[in-house]
Amino acid sequence: MHTIRIFEEIVLQLAAEGLVHGPAHSSIGQEGAAVGSVLALRGADGVNGTHRGHHQFLAKGLAYLSPNGMSIIDGIKNDQVTEFIRRTMSEILGLKAGFSGGRGGSMHLQWLEAGALGTNAIVGGGVPLAAGNAWAQRHDAEVHDDDGGQAGGMGVTVTYFGDGASNIGSTLETLNLAAAWRLPLCFYIENNLYAVSTHVADVTGEPRLAARGPGFGIRSWRVDGMDPLAVYIAQKAAVDHMRAGKGATLIEAETYRYFHQNGPFPGSAFGYRTKEEEKQWRERDPLAKLAAEMTRRGLLTDEQLNDLTAHITEQITRIVDEITEKDPESAKGARRIRPILWPDPAAVDTDIRSEPALTGTAPDEHSGSGTVERRFVDAIADVLGRRMDMDPGVLVLGEDVHRLKGGTNGATRGLKDAYPDRVLGTPISENAFAGLAGGLSMTGRYKPVVEFMYSDFLWVAADQIFNQIGKARHMFGGQSSMPVVLRSKVAMGAGYGSQHSMDPAGIFANNPGWRIVAPSTPQDYIGLMNTALELQDPVLVLEHVDLYGTKGDIPAENLDYQLPVGKAAVRRAGEGVTVLSYLNMVDVSLQAAERRLDLDPEVIDLRWLDRASLDWETIGASIQKTNNVLIVEQGARGTSYGGWLSDEIQRRFFDYLDQPIQRVTGKEAAPSISKVLEAAANADLNDVLAGFDEIARNLGLS
Repeated sequence: MHTIRIFEEIVLQLAAEGLVHGPAHSSIGQEGAAVGSVLALRGADGVNGTHRGHHQFLAKGLAYLSPNGMSIIDGIKNDQVTEFIRRTMSEILGLKAGFSGGRGGSMHLQWLEAGALGTNAIVGGGVPLAAGNAWAQRHDAEVHDDDGGQAGGMGVTVTYFGDGASNIGSTLETLNLAAAWRLPLCFYIENNLYAVSTHVADVTGEPRLAARGPGFGIRSWRVDGMDPLAVYIAQKAAVDHMRAGKGATLIEAETYRYFHQNGPFPGSAFGYRTKEEEKQWRERDPLAKLAAEMTRRGLLTDEQLNDLTAHITEQITRIVDEITEKDPESAKGARRIRPILWPDPAAVDTDIRSEPALTGTAPDEHSGSGTVERRFVDAIADVLGRRMDMDPGVLVLGEDVHRLKGGTNGATRGLKDAYPDRVLGTPISENAFAGLAGGLSMTGRYKPVVEFMYSDFLWVAADQIFNQIGKARHMFGGQSSMPVVLRSKVAMGAGYGSQHSMDPAGIFANNPGWRIVAPSTPQDYIGLMNTALELQDPVLVLEHVDLYGTKGDIPAENLDYQLPVGKAAVRRAGEGVTVLSYLNMVDVSLQAAERRLDLDPEVIDLRWLDRASLDWETIGASIQKTNNVLIVEQGARGTSYGGWLSDEIQRRFFDYLDQPIQRVTGKEAAPSISKVLEAAANADLNDVLAGFDEIARNLGLS
């Protein structure tokens, strides 16, 4: 606790000097709530937390490095501990020696080796991720029939969050999911009474936050968070409950932060709490309480305590002195970060995605038995079943994937019977189960395939999809792989209206981290799904309802081929105009091309849509040949994928274009329930033909 307190006091001093870029959310006053909890865990147990997570991260790292305790005499005089403190300080200061190379900073601290899964700047954002780690621990234990290969019972996960996050949807969804699936997950609420400046009693009808648990059927405790021994006893009871396979737990630790939301000033300086209130909580300081109890029992003297704090201060100060130097441009003797310690700006985009080494294999490779005709939707079930058979880390989850003979469209047909423990029918909680998939993939042992019943539902889970899964690899400096596959249905034309019909390609293409595949044939689907499951990146796999019932040839005995990353397919060669499309609109474009043979269109099925995987070699060769471009998509203009694509083509190939890039899209309005209005909203064959007409007019042709 003293190490954490002194570390954070020095961080606040650095923040006051302007050396911490961004906020410095200190947890001074809350050390007992973190240390008492962590000491009840094993090194292999997982924890994650929120933006105010220095104390939990430091506690988990120190406990991992000193499993038998720390010496009062030596303090942190240990090479491994010193290096841990140095790397943590470097990360908070944004330096290359930090755990994430300075990318995470104060709010995103991760050290997977020690079970520190990552703190999180989004309130409640880490809670679903923790559920994924807990599911992996439970499943590992079931596979090993008892303890997951660990002595003393299955592993457990603790997700730390504050009173503010106890009211947010991602937390409440995950409480329900963890209870339903009996996950070894402890929801640990550090109730410090204030969400920034808003008192907990102002925003909830039940300020006893431990009462959240019983409503979900979760065993819960309420404890004095200023008493580390009381916290330890409560956490030990919760851990025993979880290791015994009895499911999730919840602890509310009543605690107090001595400073404002961030920075070196108390909350009273901002008028939302009184100095008298702060004084009362200062009198309950967990460090003073523990020292007094140890002194009473003859375990500690005042001299030893003074020596301990002096030694720790000296050692952390020495680390800071190695990081800083006198600023030569300051007339007041100010310090600055040593320039050599900053990250290389050229590495700003490193680790957004993995660097795949996949070259792909032909569909007929290793197979001499010919082909069979297969429906598109059946090919989905075929390849998922094959991958689950070959890789015990592949699992499928989503709403109704375990029922209705393969979900609402039959795409998971037969999988629940074959792999009952790896096909998970979820609650209607996209935020929770998408985040759970992210946490699962971060373990490095599992490759979840998530089904979103309709693409519009991504907005419900947008934080987990974009802030968490999409950014994690880069934000944590490449420490975390993220092999999540998200299957999502595009239901334009099915009569499901404005909230069930979107094409999300344009949204995903403009957010970092995600790869996007858009198969247009059963054969392509198999090869692209196989590749997606080999990547260490999140991959969106788009499926259009118009294609589910279509048929195509697939290899009779080879479901293992992989199509290469970033390789488009030329579906019709031509010399006059380059047509770029994907999903069901590839076939529509081919139909239109046959009606405008005078333009000699070259139709390219993009297959890969994200900016890192787009096949610029094939696209560029075609544009340099035809000098005209028509981008064809079905969906609404506002979220159009073609808007981004046309901009990038202009940048790359402007000198080769004989006219402006032409685009076929739907209208601005989302599709309506009315059959005629839906047809008017979506692009169709007539719109593609109109696009060809515009190309012809600009070329002076009829």
